[in-house]
Amino acid sequence: MTAHDGSKPGTTWSLAFRLTAWYVGSSFVILVAATVFLYVTLEVNLRHAQDQFLIEKIGVLRRLLQERMDEKDEWKIREEVEETWAPRQYERVYARVLGPTGEVMAKSPQMDSLLLPEAFPRPVGPSQEPAQGVVRVSPAGTFRVMSARGEIGPEGNELATIQVALDTQPAKQWLADYRRTLLLVLVLGLGGCAVTGYWLARTGLRPLRQIAATVQRIRSSNLTERIDMRLPSELATLALNFNSMLERLQDSFDRLQKFSADIAHELRTPVNNMRIEAEVALGKARSLAEYQETLGSCLEECGRLSRIIDSMLFIARSEDPRTHIMKERVDVAAELDRVRDFYEAPAGEAGVELNVSCPPGTRATVDRTLFQRAVGNLVSNALRYTPPGGRVELQARRDNGELRVDVTDTGSGIDPHDLPKIFDRFYRADRARSNAGGNVGLGLAIVKSIVTLHGGTISVDSTPNKGTRMSIRIPGGADERTGESQN
Repeated sequence: MTAHDGSKPGTTWSLAFRLTAWYVGSSFVILVAATVFLYVTLEVNLRHAQDQFLIEKIGVLRRLLQERMDEKDEWKIREEVEETWAPRQYERVYARVLGPTGEVMAKSPQMDSLLLPEAFPRPVGPSQEPAQGVVRVSPAGTFRVMSARGEIGPEGNELATIQVALDTQPAKQWLADYRRTLLLVLVLGLGGCAVTGYWLARTGLRPLRQIAATVQRIRSSNLTERIDMRLPSELATLALNFNSMLERLQDSFDRLQKFSADIAHELRTPVNNMRIEAEVALGKARSLAEYQETLGSCLEECGRLSRIIDSMLFIARSEDPRTHIMKERVDVAAELDRVRDFYEAPAGEAGVELNVSCPPGTRATVDRTLFQRAVGNLVSNALRYTPPGGRVELQARRDNGELRVDVTDTGSGIDPHDLPKIFDRFYRADRARSNAGGNVGLGLAIVKSIVTLHGGTISVDSTPNKGTRMSIRIPGGADERTGESQN
């Protein structure tokens, strides 16, 4: 089971234990396979060596039988059969030679008590060598036996039967000792694999422990903490992505702190204004006109609070990925004319010329209300910073399959230092001037949110003391002549 509350780790096996177990298991399997292979190879080679020795013994006896000419030669055969084979210090060899009629020509001492003639396999011909020995078990022990024919005398008119047997009990004992040694090696190897595997796992997981220690130290007060990138290549990508995530979190946290401070400041001003006006009004008896003036001022501050709250709610909803907008095909020229009609009176009061330029038939698929609000905010912002006698141009056209709307003014422009921040919430390049008009620094932030909802982009090009051009690009511009979407 794995813990889901984030307070304690689950009870599953640790990664170090798993790596150690896998290492020990795989190493031990390889060690066992190698040990078994070596043992089987040794046993096969030992049997082959035993067979070769018996074949050589048969060959010696065949040569002596062929050379037998007199009793002296026959004595040599008996001597060869009866003596212990010198090179085999730990294994006894027994032999028996039977004449053509089955009589015993020579035999090793105790041969009859160990193995009877019937215990041997059928002998091969005088010109053949036995392929391999046969194991025979008797009360006296375990033997590897062979039998073959041998020609008697140079003429080879008669055949003798040669029977040889090798006592394999010493070899069996030696193999048993070897097995016990291999078992001890396996036990020690298992312990060595466990210790080595655990050490390797701990050493290999040290970078993960360092990452975990770094993550554990991270708090809201030290988001500048980063993972050391001196890591193995397998973990470097993880550390890089985690550091990138921390940078994004730090940036979001800083923006949230700044936003919290800004919104607290913006809300405090109208609230303090209402409180001061109410305290002044209650300080002494006032006339009806004075009370009405106080209530009107409070109502104005309430309206300002309401606009701030509505704007913040709109921006919050626009950042929700589940937010959907109601798009429809609109006539861009007609919508821009409506915006001009709405702001024509304020432009006239400010002494600013407001013009619209858009090819007829230009259409786009947008949310009508949000599109009007975005363009209106840009026009309002341009009018605010354009001096009397200036001009604001509102233009729209197709550009590479997109709808492009430009709002250009001949106002004071924007300082290059402020350009990257003008779309931030509550940011005002000139607070002294912008506060006077009731501006709270959310207009351009709302425009950016609306454009983002439409999948578009917004850019700004400004020269101080010459003017500013705000450009909106929205995918889905339509052909000017046919009105068909170019998506």
